[in-house]
Amino acid sequence: MRGDLDMEAVKIGVVGAGSWGTALANLLGMKGYAIDLWTFEADVREQIITERVNRVFLPDIPLSENLHPTDDLEAVVRDKDLVLVVVPSHFMRDMAGRMRGFLNEEAVVVSASKGIENKTHLTMSGVLKENLGIDEGRLAVLSGPSFAREVARLVPTVVTAASKDMETARFVQQVFVTPHFRVYTNDDVIGVELGGSVKNVIALAAGIVDGLGLGLNTRAALITRGLTEMRRLGLKLGANPRTFTGLAGIGDLVLTCTGDLSRNHTVGKKLGEGRKLPEILAEMRMVAEGVKTAKSVYNLSRKVGVEMPITEEVYHILYEDTSPQEALYRLMTRDLKDELDER
Repeated sequence: MRGDLDMEAVKIGVVGAGSWGTALANLLGMKGYAIDLWTFEADVREQIITERVNRVFLPDIPLSENLHPTDDLEAVVRDKDLVLVVVPSHFMRDMAGRMRGFLNEEAVVVSASKGIENKTHLTMSGVLKENLGIDEGRLAVLSGPSFAREVARLVPTVVTAASKDMETARFVQQVFVTPHFRVYTNDDVIGVELGGSVKNVIALAAGIVDGLGLGLNTRAALITRGLTEMRRLGLKLGANPRTFTGLAGIGDLVLTCTGDLSRNHTVGKKLGEGRKLPEILAEMRMVAEGVKTAKSVYNLSRKVGVEMPITEEVYHILYEDTSPQEALYRLMTRDLKDELDER
């Protein structure tokens, strides 16, 4: 069992070398693990091999010599004790299918990707479970307020590792913990994943607020009511409400709605300034997960009958070309309600 493993000898593969995948791989490499890192982009792979830097997604951060980038997915996944998957949510299904035949029967698979699949409304662990054909006790998710660049710069950061199997959660905790990267455990996988997904939609709205030149009052109200929407959906889907007052809930929400390093906030701000979504996305090489997740959360909320007015207006702005000003007016002139409308 995992409890019998020599933690210093744990074999690890990381699938995905974007900013977050590279930052986490480097954290593990600096801890002393030899990391096989699957990289999609040939230029990224070459940069890491020859310069020990990922200039595309994590510039100016020296990378550990323990990172071994490759485009050979089998070499990254096979015979590993832990496989960390950090790919954009819309690539997760394809990646899981490609990984399936290579996994060690006892391997723990950790998702550090945040999103909800458009067609199925599955979280990333749900997509992995369905396509890898493994028991959910071998699955974990890593989430919390954690900008990749700050983690790479060794800024003190605190996250949570969630799994249905607490032995798995504690194993992941031990693998990732360092003096500058503290890891808590949680068994509320759906709550942790919903927090990490819905916060990106609310961050788009927060960026729109800032792009419109509105004040701190507006942003604070938006974050607070965004948390209410997150909690409503979580309660409907069986999450522990306490999760949303924790790292993967309010912690990640505040960071993503207020931090300059947030891609979702940046996209929202440009929308608030009057720019169009296709133009904004064309300028970006990195993915703003909230754009696709807004569609998933909007459709999921309607499917399960959960009221999420901020999410609905973000969806209308992104996919129906509603003006931010009109969306704001509709939010501010909704029927009056009691604030504490659910337990």
